[in-house]
Amino acid sequence: MRVVFLGPPGAGKGTQARELARERSVAHIATGDMLREAIANGTALGRQAKTYYDRGELVPDALVVGMLGERLQVPDAAHGFILDGFPRTIAQAEALERLLKDLGRELDRVVFFEVSEPELLRRLTARRAVEQRADDTDETVKNRLHVYATQTEPLLEYYRNRSRLVAVPGEGSIDAIRGAVRQALGR
Repeated sequence: MRVVFLGPPGAGKGTQARELARERSVAHIATGDMLREAIANGTALGRQAKTYYDRGELVPDALVVGMLGERLQVPDAAHGFILDGFPRTIAQAEALERLLKDLGRELDRVVFFEVSEPELLRRLTARRAVEQRADDTDETVKNRLHVYATQTEPLLEYYRNRSRLVAVPGEGSIDAIRGAVRQALGR
């Protein structure tokens, strides 16, 4: 199983990815966590990424793809993976496609979590009280949703054209959403 979970911030991708990865014994790869881990471990790519982090800049796609390439060769990813947080742009999707081809793999499915904007705003602003994430202020939440709409939504058409996209309702109970994801993945 080689799957991408796609959806706006607050759609529940991480929650579903963690549980499904555990259930299916595949790697849950959240690129943000992967970057932070590489930086903390002082890997060569992590040290390069840190220079961008320290300046408050986005880590370049080539560097993220390089780290992802290394991560996909760790034994826990041998039987599959769920990518959470990558790709976010068409350029990243194309780079992922090339990387997987180089590794002799291809993506099976892209699961898109459909959630209404009012529900996303409710979740993201309510999440502040639980997780205290610095990126969940009202202004930042609106900006993250805008960035998603302009940069990431085009991926829906990209993957639809490759017959990889399947949409699931991202609203309802966690168990109901998980059931929809299982059904979308055909297992």
